[in-house]
Amino acid sequence: YPAHMITIYLYALGSVLLISLISLVGVFTLSLKEDILKRYIGIFISLAVGALLGDAFIHIIPEAFEQSSNIAITSILIILGLLIFFILEKFLHWHHHGEDKDLHEIHPVGKLILFSDGVHNLIDGVIIGASFMVSIPIGIATTIAVILHEIPQEIGDFAVLVHSGYSKKKALWLNFISALLSVVGVVLALLLGSVAEASVLWLLPIAAGGFIYIAVADLIPELHKHGGNRSSIFQIITVIIGVALMFLLTFVE
Repeated sequence: YPAHMITIYLYALGSVLLISLISLVGVFTLSLKEDILKRYIGIFISLAVGALLGDAFIHIIPEAFEQSSNIAITSILIILGLLIFFILEKFLHWHHHGEDKDLHEIHPVGKLILFSDGVHNLIDGVIIGASFMVSIPIGIATTIAVILHEIPQEIGDFAVLVHSGYSKKKALWLNFISALLSVVGVVLALLLGSVAEASVLWLLPIAAGGFIYIAVADLIPELHKHGGNRSSIFQIITVIIGVALMFLLTFVE
């Protein structure tokens, strides 16, 4: 099936490139208007919290359990995901305190977001590649789902990166490199085939644990620092909107 396989490769690669470009456009538009970014940082972080939690609990975890042959092991992998990110953050904090205190100090949550986003994009790529191998319509549906959760998340991540102390230019560049990892994921999925599908079973629950950790341990405490009663109500509403978006996606899949 050489011609058929070439079609699948083109679709899968085209999809991840499209996702990378869309997330960049959204982020680039924001980076032009710094005052908007500063004013609405709490809103963007809230949206990221809702999207991360919604994605983890509505999509990834049910999918992981559905494909799992052992529910207890899958549950342990979710906890492992939480622990991996906890350990990573501990390490980044130690590293952080060990460095000379310079003026442009980067908050560890920035590095954590970059790492998790990179892993997430890699997994997205693997999942998109694997779903195109099942069928082109399923691949397209998966791509739409990824695009819809990627945009609010990339914007939220960009806001967090700038908030952590990265310059806008550097945050854009790092975001782009992170987005390109989805291309690596697709190539891996297409080359490895069934091995990639098996690894997705392990990676999904770990990714879910990571998402939950970032939302609860890093982003929610940031929200506590922003604002009084009025902005707190806005934050709660925006978190709910983020979750609602993820819920609405279940009807698309």
